[in-house]
Parts: sequence; C-alpha cells; structure tokens
Amino acid sequence: MTTPDTDVLITRAQAWLAEDPDEQTRDELTRVIAAVEAGDADARVDLADRFRGTLEFGTAGLRGALGAGPNRMNRIVVIRAASGLASYLIAGGTEPGTPVVIGYDARHNSDVFARDTAEVMAGAGLKPLLLPRPLPTPLLAYAIRELGCAAGVMVTASHNPPQDNGYKVYLGDGSQIVPPADTGIAEHIAAVGSLRAVAREPLESTGGRVLDEGIVDAYLDTAASIAGDGPRDLAIVYTPLHGVGGGALPAVLETAGFTEPQIVAEQEHPDADFPTVSFPNPEEPGAIDLAVALAERNGADIVIANDPDADRCAAAVPDPDGGWRMLRGDEVGALLADHLLRAGRTGVYATSIVSSSLLGTMAAAHGQRYAETLTGFKWIGRLPDLVFGYEEALGYCVDPVNVADKDGVTAALLLCEIAAEAKDAGRSLLDLLDDIAVAHGLHATDQLSVRVTDLGQIATAMERLRATPPTSLGGSAVTSAEDLTVGSADLPPTDGLRYRTDDGSRVVVRPSGTEPKLKCYLEVVVPVADGDVAAARADAATRLAGLRADIAAAAGI
Repeated sequence: MTTPDTDVLITRAQAWLAEDPDEQTRDELTRVIAAVEAGDADARVDLADRFRGTLEFGTAGLRGALGAGPNRMNRIVVIRAASGLASYLIAGGTEPGTPVVIGYDARHNSDVFARDTAEVMAGAGLKPLLLPRPLPTPLLAYAIRELGCAAGVMVTASHNPPQDNGYKVYLGDGSQIVPPADTGIAEHIAAVGSLRAVAREPLESTGGRVLDEGIVDAYLDTAASIAGDGPRDLAIVYTPLHGVGGGALPAVLETAGFTEPQIVAEQEHPDADFPTVSFPNPEEPGAIDLAVALAERNGADIVIANDPDADRCAAAVPDPDGGWRMLRGDEVGALLADHLLRAGRTGVYATSIVSSSLLGTMAAAHGQRYAETLTGFKWIGRLPDLVFGYEEALGYCVDPVNVADKDGVTAALLLCEIAAEAKDAGRSLLDLLDDIAVAHGLHATDQLSVRVTDLGQIATAMERLRATPPTSLGGSAVTSAEDLTVGSADLPPTDGLRYRTDDGSRVVVRPSGTEPKLKCYLEVVVPVADGDVAAARADAATRLAGLRADIAAAAGI
C-alpha cells in the first residue's frame, strides 16, 4: 500500500510518462514507478529525486544526469528548453527564417537532443543549421558568427562524468549567455505548456539543413592560421580523452606545419562511456596518465590533452628532476599571454577573479589594458577589444575575433608553437616560466576542491565562512574580506567570498557552477631575490600549504 504523498508522486510521474517521446526513458520510468508501487523504499527515494523540481536553466544553460523526470536531462527537458529559447528569440525581435546553429558532442543522446532542438526551431519558424557530426564546442561558437546566426546551441556536458549531459546556449555575438538573458530564457521555458503543443517540423521546412563539412574545414583553416612561421621541431603526444578533439587538433597541427602528434590509442576515438578515466577532465588526477606513459616511452617533448568537447587544453612537460609535470592553468595562461604580449598584440587581456593576478601585472608591464571578470567565459568572451582571455580551469581564448569563447584547439596550437620556439633556443616551457617569475615575481597558485554528494554541505560551508570569517590565513592577517554576493562597480553579484592578507596572499571561495564541488582558489606572490626561482618556489609552497590548511579549517571541510 502506498501513502498519499507517494500517490501524488506516482500521479506526477505517470503524467510525465504520458508525454515522454523517448522509448528508453519511458521504460526506465515505468520500471521505477512499478518498484515504488511494490513498496521498494530505494525506488521511492529515486522517484522523489527525479521529480524534486526541475533542472534550473542558468548562465551555464542546463546540465545534469541523464534519465527520466524533470530533474534529469532527457528529451522532454530539452524540447521545452528549445521551445523556450525560440520563444525568447522571437519575442526579442528575431525575424522568421533567421538561422540558429546547433552542435553536439559524442555523449549519450547528444545527437538526439540536437535533432530535437533543430526540429523545434523549425517549428517556431526559425532556420535550424545542424552541424554534421559530433564536433568541438569552439567550432559551434565559430559557426555562430561565420553563418550570421541569431543564436547557437551546443549539446554537451564538457568534462562532466559519463552519466551527464548538458545544453549550452550562445547568442548572436558568439558568446555564452549572461544575465538577464538567462532569466529571460528561463521564463519562456517555464511558460511552455503541454509538450504536445510544441510545434516541431523537419529542418528543411524553414530552409534549414544539416551542414556539410565546409563549416568544419573553415574552422580548422582559421584555427591553423593563427600560428606564426617559427620552428616546428616538436614531438607531441596528444589525447582527446575519448572526446571530439581527435579529429580537429591533429589536423590543425598538421596544417600549421607540425609533425603529426602521437595519439593515445586507448583514448583516440569518441566513447560516451569514457572507459579509461574516472572523470573525463584533464585536471583530475590520473586523467592524462596514459598520455604521459606514451610520452615517456617515445621521448616526446610535450603532452597535450583536450577535454571531451575540446574547449579546454591541458599540458604536461618533462621535469628536470625526473618524471613529468602537468602545468597549472595559470601557468599555461601566463605562457600564452607572454607570447602574445611580446608579439605586440594590443587590446584587453582578461581573466577571472579566481585566476592568478599575474596577468594584470604582465599586461601593465607592456602598457596593455587588463580586465577581471566573474568566473566563466560567458563573461570573458564578450569583453570589448579582447585580445586574450583565460581562466585557471584550463580555458583559453587566443583568437577572440573568430571564437569568442574558450578554445582548446587554438590554445594547444599556440602552446606548441611556444614550446617549439623554446626548444629551438635550447630551453623549455619551465625555463620560460622562470623568466616570467624573475620579471614579475612568482605568482604561485593552488586549489582546494572538495567534491560532495550532498549540496547542502556546500551551503553549510559558505554560511559558516560568512558567519565567522577568518581573521588570518597562512599565518598572515586578513586585511579584507569581501562577500561577492553584493557585487561591485566592476563585478555583478555572485556566490563567492574573497580574502586578502597582509602578505599579499589571496583566497577565493565559491561553489562550482558545473559540478557538485566547493572550490577554494589560493594565490601567493613571492619576490624572486637574485634570480633564485627555486627558493621562491619553496617559500611559495610553504605559504600555499598554510593557506590551504587554514581555509579548510575555517570552512569546516
């Protein structure tokens, strides 16, 4: 016998089931309902979670676990999102027949969600242009501008676990949405009635089509064109981590004159199950172990990794003390910025509040403008006069004229160019980082990242820090404690806390926008006395360890 509350839950689930156009999720939900009716307590918890509200549409679009129910990623959620987006565009003055481009990666159901979106756009009178196959996210961002689209949709969960998928929205400027567009689209999604009332038409009904390989070739040629004419002697090992970068980066490197990279065979082809990694994120421990092992066997100069949708880029290099060292996102950002500044690229150099402050120091030294934004390329990519932008989570924009978003393909190409130039001069990327430290001070960064199963743990930690802010961190007095939820003249409000200390250290604490994590970003700045970078690094490591311990204790994590 079920309880009244359970009866209500089952009624909601059956109403959802009646609208579901997907056989797989219908069967899944039918089994869960049957188990609940049979008195299975675990199934009751599962069903309640599936109907515990809806996936929230925000500046990251949608992202969540695949499955049946409004709190999962599925065809009903996607069709409603597409209908709401189309309604938002039309209400904002987008004319019938205006193109909207849709891309997708190789995750489970990405192609299905993309096709549903295209048919909803056609049903709303817009002109859907569907990318021809699973492709990198930066190619979608490129296509928006190249094809004169009113918006773009990328079906991807980027580097999330295999069971997830997502829905990322761009507007006609080629940048990801920011407020108030996110709330506007969310309001239109909420206004969508019965799924049966959502018009869907074949792509061709409004002049839409599946694009041919011409748009892919245009992106690849444009990406390769950013390279200069310098040395090309570089042995590269590459892994796309079972994602869609494997067809893009090797082609771009070859066009730019590099020898074909050695690709990790076990991770070369798209595989939505990501069988060789626990989390398909090059930042995660162990994710690039296979690439490093291949590089060691074959004497490579550099390891390059993309995340599954190829908008992020990671790199590892031989360590003089033995083994291989993965470069931090801030270190890659500094190398790319130094290269562009020395090449005379003028404009705005930008990064996020959780990234190193080094970029501002470097830009000032070259007489260039610097901007700091909230976390996410939705903020960085839309800055006027942007010439280079990056954030510490392995995202880099080196060609904002063509791709106003992070692009792991062009970033990898430029980093390989820098590495080849250094090799030709008998030096390494680590030597270049030492040069930067001597010139600008050692800006050392680290991160304390705590993955949770209960999001309430993150809220509790943030509440604890707000109620009892630390008075010292790393043995240095806290001189300022900012609650970023209030915003400022330079930054919109965001859920975050920023602390600065008397010795110049900085800590930023914020919930992740895409994963169930609480993140604490740490930075210390150490002058390099008499060119002794090793001593400065040792000092920095000690100070970072102190920051890490103190912020963990203050947050109770």
